[in-house]
Amino acid sequence: MSNRDIIVIGGSAGATAPLKQILGHLPADLPAAVFVVLHIPAQGIGILSTVASSAGPLPVRQAENGMKIEPGHVYLGAPDHHLLLAEDRIFLGRGPRENMVRPAIDALFRSAALHHGPRVIGVLLSGLLSDGAAGLNAIKRCGGMAVVQDPADAISDEMPRRAMEATTIDLCVPGAGMGDVLSDLVREKAGAVLPIPPEIRLEVEIAAGDRIGSDNLSAMADPVALTCPACGGVMSEIKEARPLRFRCQVGHAYTADALAREQEGRVDEALRVALRIIEERAELVHRMASDGRRSGRLAVAEMYEARAAEYREYADMIRRVVLQSLEPAVGKRET
Repeated sequence: MSNRDIIVIGGSAGATAPLKQILGHLPADLPAAVFVVLHIPAQGIGILSTVASSAGPLPVRQAENGMKIEPGHVYLGAPDHHLLLAEDRIFLGRGPRENMVRPAIDALFRSAALHHGPRVIGVLLSGLLSDGAAGLNAIKRCGGMAVVQDPADAISDEMPRRAMEATTIDLCVPGAGMGDVLSDLVREKAGAVLPIPPEIRLEVEIAAGDRIGSDNLSAMADPVALTCPACGGVMSEIKEARPLRFRCQVGHAYTADALAREQEGRVDEALRVALRIIEERAELVHRMASDGRRSGRLAVAEMYEARAAEYREYADMIRRVVLQSLEPAVGKRET
């Protein structure tokens, strides 16, 4: 029986520091391959060189399509492609984004669970929202191990906390000790192989770029009265998902909190558009009232003045709503 020879790591805001600590403590003879997806901009900040400089004796490579998986190597997700694992090779998928990102942590975790089952150790680091929680749950359902950074040790503790709510976590470890823990875990024998849930296989195929199809979607999700922020299509709620998740007919996927964040921005934008239209309407009616007075049509002028006052009241009300909607965003960090 094989050892636990596949380590998949995901993180976003605040994940770079613990990732450096992990890679810096992994030994040169590590009998496992390591795969990393970070939900932070991969271009313009030198993430590859940053990770490579911290990996100690392990070589770090940006993943390429068809690349052979080798133990003792670290593979980093490529920009704008899902990092997917098969039996002995890496594949880059151009399927729809998940939580507005590609590569997505969940896509990597699911593909590892699908093809490597109990040999997988899933690691979730610091980050915002629920990214990675569904993928870590998939790893557990396929017999793998789930490890999270201790939320008290994380700069952004939402991702590890949401994962702990979504599935049974095997270990909760501070970033500084994670590398040593993983070095021990990979030398243990993997557990028993479990049946693969069909929805996990389907979601991996979607990430690879396969057409989702309404029949496939209906098998794992129920339509709801929500529209996709990315394409405007009808969304469906994934059945018995942990955490609560949605997919549209194109395949864009969202956890509930990520969908709420996208909707929040669109509500704010809609309110500002409405405010502009009403203010323009008030200005137009005011000018029509002034024109009526100049031409001696006092009754018409009074009617337009009343309407202008009414529109200004509407505008003031919307303006207050817009200002109130901005208050919770103070100090909010982006992934």
